[in-house]
Amino acid sequence: MATEVRVPTLGESVTEATVATWFKKPGDAVAADEMLCELETDKVTVEVPAPAAGVMGEIVAAEGETVGVDALLATITEGTSETASEASKMPEAEPDEKSADDAGDTSGSSGGGETIDVPVPALGESVTEATVSTWFKAVGDTVAQDEMLCELETDKVSIEVPAPAAGTLTEIKAKEGDTVEASAILAVMTTGSGGAVAAKPAADEPTKAAPSKGSSGKDVEDAPSAKKAMAEAGISRDAVQGSGRDGRIMKEDVAAAIKSASAAPAASAPAQAPRAPVAAEDEAREERVKMTRLRQTIARRLKDSQNTAAMLTTYNEVDMSAVMGLRSEYKELFQKKHGVKLGFMSFFTKACCHALKEVPEVNAEIDGTDIVYKNFVHMGIATGTPTGLVVPVIRDADSMSFADIEKQIAEKGARARDGKLSMAEMQGGTFTISNGGVYGSLMSSPILNPPQSGILGMHKIQDRPVVVDGEIVIRPMMYLALSYDHRIVDGKGAVTFLVRVKEALEDPRRLLMDL
Repeated sequence: MATEVRVPTLGESVTEATVATWFKKPGDAVAADEMLCELETDKVTVEVPAPAAGVMGEIVAAEGETVGVDALLATITEGTSETASEASKMPEAEPDEKSADDAGDTSGSSGGGETIDVPVPALGESVTEATVSTWFKAVGDTVAQDEMLCELETDKVSIEVPAPAAGTLTEIKAKEGDTVEASAILAVMTTGSGGAVAAKPAADEPTKAAPSKGSSGKDVEDAPSAKKAMAEAGISRDAVQGSGRDGRIMKEDVAAAIKSASAAPAASAPAQAPRAPVAAEDEAREERVKMTRLRQTIARRLKDSQNTAAMLTTYNEVDMSAVMGLRSEYKELFQKKHGVKLGFMSFFTKACCHALKEVPEVNAEIDGTDIVYKNFVHMGIATGTPTGLVVPVIRDADSMSFADIEKQIAEKGARARDGKLSMAEMQGGTFTISNGGVYGSLMSSPILNPPQSGILGMHKIQDRPVVVDGEIVIRPMMYLALSYDHRIVDGKGAVTFLVRVKEALEDPRRLLMDL
């Protein structure tokens, strides 16, 4: 039976890619999840794994060809590596029979069920690993198709893994707490009603052949993504040990080399002071809890932001009387018509979109020695959840109405608190708004969400005496804080942006007239 190899999902707004390199040729034996080829888009490099073990058949898209999403790249004739040479010579019907025989032999089931792997699902762009947090099923349990088997925790979201078919869970390969890569196998199932078998000991499993280290002396072409990563990190090819075919250097090899290089000085000079001695009676009352992957990622990204960007914060204050009056006057009519409450966030989102048009560098990002200006606004709304801070993104917020913005904020806020946000919903933001006022914060300096160049901090609304037309009056005031990357945004631009936000909020009519 022939299995089709198609172009995977390339990411939001990416519709085509170029075939950069084929790692296999027709007739080669391939293992399940072994890399077949590499695609290059205008944003990322995507590696295409084998959907099944077998023999490489026809290559439909040659190197250099441009292909669309879900286009056919190649075919694989299913079979075992031992029969690779024979299978490549057999008529098309014969591999089908062989595959059927193999499936019956390996099922281990009196009911003749087929053994299938449960792989790690797609984790999202730039996410390479996850931690197994909870198994809902044990070995020997019967499961229905699409029933949840386990839950994975990544840097940003939790992912539930459904059963690919009905049957019996026969082996768990990744236990709770294990870290697994994107191409790993989590478990093995046997399809059918009579497929319960005991899990084989790990010692009985065939050991995969160690990858070639390039000692054969062949002229090996490294992965384009690896070349780019080495250039960006400033490391030589000799400092990286390749794990690909014939010692080919892959992107993950570069990441491992960078990690090991940074770990060496860290071992001799710890990044933080050693923990102070604790009395025995106090230590007994302490509780030590391992940081979640989300919390570790938050800590790392915030520190990276401080180390990378030339971050500076400018402040202003805004009289919220006009917005509060407008909201009070129309909130009932607004909710009755649109089915959602009129909050303050839609006013701030519209005001920021308005200001970003005048000061586009606040909505831009640095890419090497280039400045990338965004002619759209994907607004990130920082949201606190029980597990940590996440930033769902409202796409094309600059073209939305107040009602559309409020609906998006309400929906994504609820999904964030329930841990149901997908990776795609938290990527691609161009500017962020963080509202510390809901927790009572009077003033703070928000930290940039890289690679963005600006973030607006909202704070508590508090009645304060201010001078208006020569008289002291009491007004509901809010401090605003704009943190920005001084490498791309000058002080003049930052202050201008914040003043435009202030003006739009103190006189919302300016938003209607684009003033």
